[in-house]
Amino acid sequence: MNDKFSILNRRNLLKSGISAAAAATLGGTLSAKESNSSGSDESDFDVVTHQQCFDLLKTANKRIPVIFDTDIGSDIDDTWALLYLLNCPELDVKLIAGDSGKGKFRATLIAKLLDEMGRSDIPIAISHGGGDGLDNQQDWVRGYELDSYKGKVYTDAADAIIETIQQSEDPLTLICVGTVPNVQAALKKDPSIVKKARFVGMHGSIRKGYGGSDQPAAEANVKYGVKPLQTTFAQPWECSISPLDTCGIVELDGPRYQKVFKTHTLGIRALLENYYTWLRRVPWLESIPDPTKQSSTLFDVVAVYMAFSEELLGMETLPVRVTDDGMTVIDESANKIRCAMTWKDLDAFKDHFVDRITRK
Repeated sequence: MNDKFSILNRRNLLKSGISAAAAATLGGTLSAKESNSSGSDESDFDVVTHQQCFDLLKTANKRIPVIFDTDIGSDIDDTWALLYLLNCPELDVKLIAGDSGKGKFRATLIAKLLDEMGRSDIPIAISHGGGDGLDNQQDWVRGYELDSYKGKVYTDAADAIIETIQQSEDPLTLICVGTVPNVQAALKKDPSIVKKARFVGMHGSIRKGYGGSDQPAAEANVKYGVKPLQTTFAQPWECSISPLDTCGIVELDGPRYQKVFKTHTLGIRALLENYYTWLRRVPWLESIPDPTKQSSTLFDVVAVYMAFSEELLGMETLPVRVTDDGMTVIDESANKIRCAMTWKDLDAFKDHFVDRITRK
């Protein structure tokens, strides 16, 4: 394989933790010699890396094409992440897909948010399998009809993801902040998408749990998406994740939050309206934040940042296995995943994030 996405050979894939079986899905069956040899005569093997995507910015003067796959409407952090995404000039948003069921509700919420922000040029997709039901931001979309959205609406997110990846002229980054059934379905329908995209997700808990606890936890996106994540992490593509170790401690308060609270843009207005709506429906929170003074935990925003930069993060490449009970454990037999394990400068990230979402 020698197309423009070819950047690693098979030997390098195997060294990085990709199994011979997984590698064979893209490059043909590997011989025993090829799987275990450190020789230099293997043929090229296609895989998209973070560096190749970052180089679109640095050397090609292009934006990075992205798909945002989100279970928006359940936790408010997805809404913060969407606002951030739309204010990142490094990123070219090709598709926003609802994830984790409740298809029409999530698509309707995405559509209304994009309308509010003047971005109805972005295609959206209803989650694979559709699904009925509402969620915690339902009050904000009451009275809005999905049919009124002027942009394109796909009826199946898996098909939309496949089409968007395959039509992309440049390597694409798939930003996923939910339980990824859309991705699982897309991989089943068209395994070749791994040749033209990389996966960046908000998933897992490696050494730290919720709130910076020293006790790892079954992080929600993994706990409720075990099989889809096992499938996703087993593929021969580059996976990068922000586990609770880094994303679980991102909150805004003090002057940073006040800058957001006092900014009068359409995006911030929609965000805060949704925040108030969401708070009225989440009694399961251990402590209810004061929406005039602080945010909840903004788990998903870190994955958006990782789509175009890792400068403020301490990255480690670790063999990560998803257990059947939703834990993400280090296991030498597992594929290697790039994990954002520490912050080099969390305050700098918060300043960057606030500056982006409050820009006028």
